[in-house]
Amino acid sequence: MTAIFIAGSHTDVGKTYVSAALIRAARRAGMTVRALKPVVSGFDETDWAQSDPGRLLAALSAAPEAAALAAMSPWRYAAPQSPPLAAKLEGKSIVLADVAAWCRARMAEPGADLTVIEGVGGLMSPLTERETGLDLMTALAIPAVLVTGSYLGAISHGLTALAAARGAGLDIRALVASESPQNDAPFAPTIEALDAFSGLPVIGARRDAGDDFADELLRRLA
Repeated sequence: MTAIFIAGSHTDVGKTYVSAALIRAARRAGMTVRALKPVVSGFDETDWAQSDPGRLLAALSAAPEAAALAAMSPWRYAAPQSPPLAAKLEGKSIVLADVAAWCRARMAEPGADLTVIEGVGGLMSPLTERETGLDLMTALAIPAVLVTGSYLGAISHGLTALAAARGAGLDIRALVASESPQNDAPFAPTIEALDAFSGLPVIGARRDAGDDFADELLRRLA
């Protein structure tokens, strides 16, 4: 495995949390890592240290500089809306073929044992005016990790997203249940249900347990 796509079952389920932890785990294991977040909306160009790209750069121990940001996230939009709407508000548009070609070119560059590509929003969230994040995953055709939450309804969202990914012929290697801030559903039973119905390794990512889950995820992906 030289590249992995981190997809979400929903918006704000913890994709960046999982991506950053996996990057740190891979680096602890002696791997060189490249991180890509090709499309991002709701992005403040004047203050982005705590943005998704900023957190991924921090996981890489890379300085938060403009060049590093451009190399990670070339499609950046200010409005906190879906990418096609945010782009349209700036008089721009997103072309799936361009995003996929850019990702392939970056994956092909030497210097990284592992390239981590983080999607935007949920797996079925719009990426362009006519295509979703699932379409980008299908175009890249690399192994993926699906991240879901532990909120009430997360089991259904996770299994529905998994069914969509499998229906597209994607190779989903693991399911990560990221502990949700609202904590309105019991965590352990959520993992047990996902394990029972998914047929995949299900890894629980508790927010107070550090990166231990990412070490396990890395072993599962090896």
